[in-house]
Amino acid sequence: MRKLFCLLTAVLVTLPLWAQFQDPVKFSVKQNKISDSELELVFTGNVEKGWHVYGTDIADGGPTKAELTLEKQEGLTPKGGLKATGKVHRAMDEMFGMELSYMEGTASFSQKFTITGEKYAVAGYLTYGACNDQNCIPPTDVNFQFAGDGVKKAAAEEQKPDEKTEEVTPDEAVTDSAALAVADSTTVDTLAATALDGLWTPVIDELKSFGEDNTAKPGAGWLSIFFLGLLGGLAALVTPCVWPIIPMTVSFFLKRSKDDRKKGIRDAVTYGVSIVVIYVALGLLVTFFFGASALNSLSTNAIFNIFFFLMLLVFGASFLGGFEITLPSSWSNAVDSKAGKTTGLVSIFLMAFTLTLVSFSCTGPIIGFLLVEVSTSGNLVAPAVGMLGFALALALPFTLFALFPSWLKKAPKSGNWMNCIKVCLGFLELAFSLKFLSVADLAYGWHILDREAFLSLWIVLFALLGAYLVGWIRFPHDEDEYDEMGEVVVNPRTSVVRFFLAVISFAFAVYMVPGLWGAPCKAVSAFAPPMNTQDFNLQPKAEQAHFENYEEGMAYAAAHNMPVMLDFTGYGCVNCRKMEAAVWTAPEVKELIEQQYVLISLYVDEKKALPEPETVVENGAERKLRTVGDKWSYLQRSKFGANAQPFYVLVDAQGNPLNKSYSYNEDVPAFVEWLKGGLRK
Repeated sequence: MRKLFCLLTAVLVTLPLWAQFQDPVKFSVKQNKISDSELELVFTGNVEKGWHVYGTDIADGGPTKAELTLEKQEGLTPKGGLKATGKVHRAMDEMFGMELSYMEGTASFSQKFTITGEKYAVAGYLTYGACNDQNCIPPTDVNFQFAGDGVKKAAAEEQKPDEKTEEVTPDEAVTDSAALAVADSTTVDTLAATALDGLWTPVIDELKSFGEDNTAKPGAGWLSIFFLGLLGGLAALVTPCVWPIIPMTVSFFLKRSKDDRKKGIRDAVTYGVSIVVIYVALGLLVTFFFGASALNSLSTNAIFNIFFFLMLLVFGASFLGGFEITLPSSWSNAVDSKAGKTTGLVSIFLMAFTLTLVSFSCTGPIIGFLLVEVSTSGNLVAPAVGMLGFALALALPFTLFALFPSWLKKAPKSGNWMNCIKVCLGFLELAFSLKFLSVADLAYGWHILDREAFLSLWIVLFALLGAYLVGWIRFPHDEDEYDEMGEVVVNPRTSVVRFFLAVISFAFAVYMVPGLWGAPCKAVSAFAPPMNTQDFNLQPKAEQAHFENYEEGMAYAAAHNMPVMLDFTGYGCVNCRKMEAAVWTAPEVKELIEQQYVLISLYVDEKKALPEPETVVENGAERKLRTVGDKWSYLQRSKFGANAQPFYVLVDAQGNPLNKSYSYNEDVPAFVEWLKGGLRK
């Protein structure tokens, strides 16, 4: 029992450290002898769920791509370049404005060589980058070293069994540092010298004493998807295709079982359950036909996004009254006829199926929009969860009105208000369709929907929506109002509800106007194209780094007796750019960083080579630091016990922490309070 208590205590004490330090990819390396004169190195990585490893064909300005560096090659020459041999996904990234290749689950690369000598030897390292939705780890090296018999030796032993595959893990390769060391690489004592000044001394425990960094925000879960479906179902419920059917259907069940009210209620409940089953089955079919991996790539696939744009454009035009989208009448007639010939549960289920067919002209566009939104979330069960929320909202009135028939008399009567809802939904579908066109525009580089063009269209759409709600414009299905003399009212009255909705729509349109000149417009940042597509931008840029060298920045801070904000970042870090654009541009944040702190930005993917490779001991093994990025990444791991970006730390001029660390969270007040907390300390 005492041992168990000690074990649990150790786990609880070290848990915050594990939460900070992330090692999502485990690589192994092996050599395959393809023939007497050909060799292949194979790198296989197991990638944790939610993470992805980038491919080899990432353009400059993008995240860290996979690269192979050879430090030693004898008796062989490379044959082509490094190739990604796993299942490669391609998706458009809005932040970088380019198509990126990546692998999930298993990442594998291969490099072939032509054997030219009697013996061969090769040593080097594979550099790769990995990210998830919240963080990126710095460029990471996978070291390797292999040797073997070359052409003549292989010929002499031609009759031997097939060559065995030799496999080593990265840890084993790193441990044998003497074999990996190149003749001109020497151990440099720079890190040890600076550690004497305390700048490199680990402060992991001190940092933990301030509390765990819990600033990262999780992505949307099942609950948000369910409520999105619920809202869609409520919207479909009050359309002209569904609302008038409710009293007729409930009255039918109650009259059919007037001598047995319980049976009527049971039939109505069964009818509602049947609706839920039908729509959830539709969501499951979407997952079945597309598959998990396809759903995960829909959000940035250009072809799919063009299709989604056109589909929502057609649905929006239909809701505005341009035309009706209906299924063949023969379908609903056949199902209705079948329902009349059967009895029991089958009959009720077929009646529910008839409802889905008859009401498709109103529910189809809403279902289509919902399935597009939840499918592009990348969540495997999202379509089924979204359809569950939709179906519950649609089926609930049938059950409630069956339980409480008197409510039917108090329910609003059908009228022009339902067509108003339908038109409003049409405007929303047109607005959201532009989101998908934007993704395709970025993928192909058309530049027809840059940020200002996108915002201009949204401003016009929501202004027109406000004009419709006030009554300034009308659509084909809007009914005329008549006075007591039976004549058409030229200027019909605007209801109070429509007036307030028009105010909201006009206000939203005005809110987006400053975005044409570079204002962030955070309410639409998830839909609009990235800021780097804006041609005309008056928005002040984020505070720039004072230093990009740790020792130089700390020396300046010591000379001027100022605290330091360490920004562990990367050129390929998407969320780092989001923080700089959304948080660092805030006046209160900009002022604090500019006047109260020394800002040191350390890029962990900086490829500039160090004057000489530096060898350090980490986790009992020697590791070689070859680039400036390697050095700053090691600083983050060894001193602060973290390896994900963005990662912000407040320290004094001696390198001691002043507050807990801060990660990705676009909450400006929280960031300001974090900065002020460091000043108070």
